[in-house]
Amino acid sequence: MLIHAETAIKKATRLVHHCGTRDPYRIADDLGIIIREHPFSKQKGVYKVIEKNRFIFIKEDLDPVMKSIVLLHEIGHDQLHRKEAVAVGGFQEFNLFDMANVRMEYEANIFASTISLPDDEILEYIYQGFDTGQIASAMNSDINLVALKIADLRSQGHDLCRQEVDGRFLR
Repeated sequence: MLIHAETAIKKATRLVHHCGTRDPYRIADDLGIIIREHPFSKQKGVYKVIEKNRFIFIKEDLDPVMKSIVLLHEIGHDQLHRKEAVAVGGFQEFNLFDMANVRMEYEANIFASTISLPDDEILEYIYQGFDTGQIASAMNSDINLVALKIADLRSQGHDLCRQEVDGRFLR
């Protein structure tokens, strides 16, 4: 079942409130999701449900910033698309993170941006004159995730400049 971005945002916001943190490791632990590092050659992460146990397999040599983003993205799949993951045996490499082709990937990215990039902090940086790259650097994030968040803020009615997003940035 595909959902709307607004639903992904609401679920992410409730999860932060419920867990009392934006830390993906603590959120995963609170949700009972098992994180395992794996020596993937290309893909950065995958969400799977194996015998009712929920797993995130993450590329072992990712830098900490990307690892955090990937974990939040995969937690998004857990919270938004668990039934679909169970039905197909987990999300495979061919559809991971590609927002141009798969609505679920866009929703998981919106989920990740909502948790990792609080609206008030993003807006404060914008009002101080920071550009997207400077915000990403200041918030220890990825420029494409920040651009996605700014696009979301625009859709909420904030008068902000349109941002270009590379929909395959987590690929």
